[in-house]
Amino acid sequence: MFANLVVFDLSTVLAGPSVGTFFAELGAKVTKIEHPIHGDVTRTWRIPGEKQEVTSYFSSINFGKEYITKDLTLASDYAWLLEQLPKVDVLIMNFKSSDYLKFNLTKEKLHAINPRLIIGSISGFGDNSDRVAYDLILQAESGIMAMNGAPDGSPTKMPIALIDVLAAHQLKEALLLAILKREKTNLGSWVSVSLYDAAVSSLVNQASAFLMNDTVPVRMGSLHPNIAPYGEIFRTKDDKLVTVAVGSNRQFQTLCKVLGCASISSNSCYTTNEDRVRNRIKLKEEITPYFLMFQANELSDLALEHLIPLGIIKSLDQVFETMEAKVLIREEKQGTTVTKRVTQLAFKWK
Repeated sequence: MFANLVVFDLSTVLAGPSVGTFFAELGAKVTKIEHPIHGDVTRTWRIPGEKQEVTSYFSSINFGKEYITKDLTLASDYAWLLEQLPKVDVLIMNFKSSDYLKFNLTKEKLHAINPRLIIGSISGFGDNSDRVAYDLILQAESGIMAMNGAPDGSPTKMPIALIDVLAAHQLKEALLLAILKREKTNLGSWVSVSLYDAAVSSLVNQASAFLMNDTVPVRMGSLHPNIAPYGEIFRTKDDKLVTVAVGSNRQFQTLCKVLGCASISSNSCYTTNEDRVRNRIKLKEEITPYFLMFQANELSDLALEHLIPLGIIKSLDQVFETMEAKVLIREEKQGTTVTKRVTQLAFKWK
């Protein structure tokens, strides 16, 4: 799709590089430019026991790129970059605000060289902030950690760099719009995304619950504040764990019928979703024994047949045993390492 698109990726860590990989998977020629000594810091982020040349973290968001090193504080390397810019369509960066001045990579400078250049910038807390930020800091300051975790536990971060992922998606959307705009105007753009804005804009129903009702979310584990049963975890006959996401009265009635406890759905304590949310602890106690009468796969098949949202809780090794997950794996040899990651493209063309 983007076979004629030239992308320079000067970004590091996760959000920016994943955007570069997104375009590489769509056919663009993507060149990742790293400092010759320091490089992308994720090249050093090894899990215990990881021995291969290229780390799994770096591999996860770098794919289909050419890798070169340049020190932009050196006049010769800076001059090389400026010489290349007329041939570049998209430039991805995540420098601090002051670094754009330090490296003389301002919008005015870049567009004077190439008026059609599309520049994508990612920051922690906005274009005018020099505050250093990793994903964890944004999870902390956007309210996500305060909401996440067990009710009697500490605030907990998500096990993936969720804010980086969200910011990357925001930048992809902005860059695609900038490409569309350039088709119409023949002019480039500077589009920017902050991790903070991406984090807060992801709060959706939790934000609206506060803004409309002054309700400050509390830690509820996997439970949903508005719906029940939703997120409760049940053990099955074969000692596996499942969870349900019952979003309507009809789904609740069907679940009870399938479990063999239809009488529970007619209990006035559970007639409406509001009733079930209010009495969710008692409800879980009542339906738990019925889950123990089924094998997990048997229950999953019944849920599929009767349109009940139910899932078996799987570890990552179990996930990648499935064909659905295997088809999303992308492999590439980088140096001496056969690297693997999941695709940035979750959509399908029809």
